[in-house]
Amino acid sequence: MENHLSLFATSPKGIELLLTEELKDIGAMDIKMTRAGVSFSGTLNTAYKACLWLRTANRVLLPISTFEAKDEAELYDGVYRINWADHLHKEGSLAVDFNSSNSGISHSQYGALKVKDAIVDQFRNSFGCRPSVNIKTPDVRINVYILHNQATVSIDLSGDSLHRRGYRKSGVEAPLKENLAAAILLRANWRDIAKSGGGLIDPMCGSGTIPIEAAMIAANSAPGLLRDYFGFLGWKGHQPETWEKLIEEAEQAEIEGMENLPFIAGYDANAKSIANARISGELAGFITKVHFEKREFATCLPHPKMKGKPGLFVVNPPYGFRLGEQAELKHLYSNIGLQLIEHFPNWHATIFTGNAELGKNIGIRAYKKYALYNGAIACTLLNFQIQDKWFVKNKHSKPLTLNKRKPKKLENSEINMFSNRIHKNLKKLKSWLSSNNIQCFRVYDKDIPEFAVSIDIYGSFAHVQEYKAPDTIDPKVAQDRINLVVSALPGILNIPRSNVHFKVRQKQQGRNQYQKKESKGEYHQVEENNCRYLVNFTDYLDTGLFLDHRPIRQFILENSAGKSFLNLFSYTGTATVCAAKGLAKSTVSVDFSKRYNTWAKQNLALNGFSDSKHQFFQDNCVEWIKNHKRRYDLIFLDPPTFSNSKTKQMVFDIQKDHVSLITNTVQLLNPKGLLVFSNNFRKFRIDSESLSNLTIEDITPQTIPLDFKRNPRIHYCWKIRKKSQPTEKSTLR
Repeated sequence: MENHLSLFATSPKGIELLLTEELKDIGAMDIKMTRAGVSFSGTLNTAYKACLWLRTANRVLLPISTFEAKDEAELYDGVYRINWADHLHKEGSLAVDFNSSNSGISHSQYGALKVKDAIVDQFRNSFGCRPSVNIKTPDVRINVYILHNQATVSIDLSGDSLHRRGYRKSGVEAPLKENLAAAILLRANWRDIAKSGGGLIDPMCGSGTIPIEAAMIAANSAPGLLRDYFGFLGWKGHQPETWEKLIEEAEQAEIEGMENLPFIAGYDANAKSIANARISGELAGFITKVHFEKREFATCLPHPKMKGKPGLFVVNPPYGFRLGEQAELKHLYSNIGLQLIEHFPNWHATIFTGNAELGKNIGIRAYKKYALYNGAIACTLLNFQIQDKWFVKNKHSKPLTLNKRKPKKLENSEINMFSNRIHKNLKKLKSWLSSNNIQCFRVYDKDIPEFAVSIDIYGSFAHVQEYKAPDTIDPKVAQDRINLVVSALPGILNIPRSNVHFKVRQKQQGRNQYQKKESKGEYHQVEENNCRYLVNFTDYLDTGLFLDHRPIRQFILENSAGKSFLNLFSYTGTATVCAAKGLAKSTVSVDFSKRYNTWAKQNLALNGFSDSKHQFFQDNCVEWIKNHKRRYDLIFLDPPTFSNSKTKQMVFDIQKDHVSLITNTVQLLNPKGLLVFSNNFRKFRIDSESLSNLTIEDITPQTIPLDFKRNPRIHYCWKIRKKSQPTEKSTLR
């Protein structure tokens, strides 16, 4: 009868319970979770199975001796007493791994050296020769662990960490070790999902670890099948026949498992990562079974080959440890939740993150959480069901619910007139808003002289700007009217008072136009044309989204596919988001404000786009244009009316400087490129004579949306091309 061996499998912290279940599956006995792993017993066949089949383990150890080792002398003597000729050929090679905890010997290299010396001295004294040292692939790897001065010496049957499956290209770094990726998938119940025919999508797959591990689990492929080195192969106790039989059985199981493999896809915005993933997939034997593709997160949707059947969405997003990353990643996590809710109904989802706070932005309640470690980083595994009952309600700004009843008559005749005008405007816009799915619009713009305010609706919020009353109006009368607006507007619009934000708008001079009004840092999400934007109602005069530019943004969205796009004076990057959403091949955004560049990046992240093909420059646009050499297919130029820069010691005036600005910008166009030039200076006149070498088409009327028709000078807009190009019919509306 074959001898039973006492064995020990090490694992990453937090995975011990999964390892226990795996050991049960291979027939191990006397299983017990202990410090840093799981102890068990079984035959040599069991030990081989552990090396071949355990997905979550690091190493499989065969303890051969325990003894007290308070110091280096006791360590040397204890190791020397072991008969090493039973394990290692005298001409063989060895390596020693040494670790200790709460013991007299604390230096790992010194401890390993004493162990090696004891073994080498025994062979030299017994045979007159000694084995050599081979750090990478020794015939026998010896593991020594000392806890509270009690030493355990083991033969490392795995020889190398079992997470190294053999499919990783040399030199390629991976964000997850293979056994951690396997643990994530097992915790996500992937094996049962795959058996039921559900597929898998990893939208940020990096070098492909999760999709490949998913394929191995679904195909019942032994994780050790690709390895060409184990620690027992040069060990004197090795039984080749037993091992070869297990290999044959594993190969047959994989052949059978491949027949019903579900569709598995790995996407990433980084081309190099996808190239590495494909190489790993080929080495793993799944090149035709796992689909890898360069794709932005925003475009990661269920694949047609999944035939509409729910599967598993699994992602390991960035954790955001570097300064300044938190705010941007908050919106990336929010976008993950929105993407799941909109495009993956009834799917299972698993998100592995080293930042539990960021996970709260997903907007879906996890039904299960697990504590795991990615190296030394404490992480959380969140399991979700994409069903309505788990969604966090009212997380994002919702469209204004228009009151179907007639407006309530107010006591004050003036405010009653104001209320009636707002409801009249809402009624006029209602059909247009509904048919175009518009949530952000202007509902009132100084329509009644007594109430000189503009009111913009952003979902369920109102942004009110008071235009400073002229000197001919008694300040007290003006203030009383504003007080009436403040008190009455929540009831008129049927929204909470906290959702109404007031500002005084007056002519801005110098750098005042860029200064903060407050520093609350509160941002809200709004939608337009299937794009999401962050708006701020308190900190700046403007919210971050120019509503009158809605048709221009729509034009960019519809005309960016496959084009290189340049956004000058890019502000919060809303036009860049449209270009990215419109599948531009690349975008470049330039703005002098660090805050606005950060805001723009957050808007991109909110829509699921990375920085891989979207560049940002914090620079003075006028100077940047002069020094830049790259050419673009589509450029959006929307400069301020006036700007000065203390750091650059220059002043910009749109009327005086627009000729040189346009001339220099056109130099950045490809031969068939298009410049869309816009500004909001009410008295602006374009100098067509000085720009006679260009084809200039005034498209202002087409770019003024219905909610701004009462104010046709809200902005001006032109299409500009190099001459000799055919003029295309405008699609702006």
